[in-house]
Amino acid sequence: MTGRIRRDPRAERSRCLVPGGERPRLARDGNVAGMVVSRRPREATVRRIETPAFWVAAVVEAVDGGLDRWGRQLVGAARMLAGTDGGVVLIGLGDVAGNAAGEAGADRVLTVGGTDGPEAVPGVLMDLLGSFDPRHVLFAESRVGGDLARRVAARSGWPIQPGVEALNVRQGIRPCRGGRYERVAAVARVVTLPCDRVAPYAGEAREGRMLEAGPPPASPSARPVGGVVLGPVARAPAGAVPLSEAPFVVSAGQGVTDFETFHALARALGATEGASRVVCDAGLMPRAAQVGASGTVLDARCYLAFGIAGAPQHLQGLGKVEHVVAVNTDLHAAIIARAGLSIVADAQAVMPALLALLREEGA
Repeated sequence: MTGRIRRDPRAERSRCLVPGGERPRLARDGNVAGMVVSRRPREATVRRIETPAFWVAAVVEAVDGGLDRWGRQLVGAARMLAGTDGGVVLIGLGDVAGNAAGEAGADRVLTVGGTDGPEAVPGVLMDLLGSFDPRHVLFAESRVGGDLARRVAARSGWPIQPGVEALNVRQGIRPCRGGRYERVAAVARVVTLPCDRVAPYAGEAREGRMLEAGPPPASPSARPVGGVVLGPVARAPAGAVPLSEAPFVVSAGQGVTDFETFHALARALGATEGASRVVCDAGLMPRAAQVGASGTVLDARCYLAFGIAGAPQHLQGLGKVEHVVAVNTDLHAAIIARAGLSIVADAQAVMPALLALLREEGA
């Protein structure tokens, strides 16, 4: 004790803070009595367009009724090509919620699921696209999207630009032979985009109107057709999905000692199992489950880490993961800083609690 009076800046700020209001406001003299600012809730606005000058279509693969990072980027690219006069129609390969599509930038939504077989999907897409007569049709340059894009282009005779690395309303840039790139002055009617090439839409929410009986025509010459709503494609068991392709990964680190509960939780969540290098070196998990620069680099939508501190090599394996959830007893662990949601607790306490909640919901 030095006898000097120590200031508490946080307490002083709290004493001077005027309650309410959209932005913090301080009364420096500390006299905040009666100074209450009303907080008016912001009204969410939705942009609606009834008869656009033209349509731009985005064919996306739905993930549990929503859109993943790649899907939002495709709709964002379609929104950019549509500009202020055009409309964007989202054709989902699986069920897509209208609010999720509207936030991503779509004006209309149609869903296409399992048909009589994969060979029938291009025909269904052609029927739906024919009713809109879109100026551009965007696909993901993935195993499913890339194949569909080439089949649609072959059936329709529309020009295609696959694997476009950069895109705007005036041109597209795509790789060609010898490691070179070609600049195309006019964007083709069918375009495929790799992941992380175009930013997702970040503007005002669009309507995202679900269509069941055919879309409204963009011009009098457009012919209406009946909408097609089909069932979702069956999902492969989590254990059968390779770690590099798994959408949901649950991983164990040195802080996990109860591996029986860990395996049971992974099965209950329908997730693919992963592990840190320390766990694999100890023989507690197979080497194929190792996540990191010296193991597998993930492209998952969600990564749930139990007892992993977050070494630099491990974090390099999470470069493309969209959502990271970390369970660790160390508040200052590197994985906590990387995570969007952190639980500062022992993994041995959290895992059985989650498992009990899942079993309760199942019952």
